[in-house]
Amino acid sequence: MPKANTGFMKPMNISDELAAVVGKGPMPRSEVVKAIWVYIKKHDLQDPKNKRNINADENLKKVFGGKATVSMFEMTKLVSKHLS
Repeated sequence: MPKANTGFMKPMNISDELAAVVGKGPMPRSEVVKAIWVYIKKHDLQDPKNKRNINADENLKKVFGGKATVSMFEMTKLVSKHLS
């Protein structure tokens, strides 16, 4: 029986900017996203008025291409640029 969706669980190399937030890689994309959310909640970076937005600190700004605020949907696209 073939494994389902093994590409999603494949460990990815992480850029230095992203490693400052989630730790050293390689790490599967799903674990990267989980680690980013742990970081966001730990540092209280979720916008209190609109929970879908993340207010970036200095480390996340490097990952988000300098943007101060991103939506959680945009975040996935920006994080992908730091995975190889």
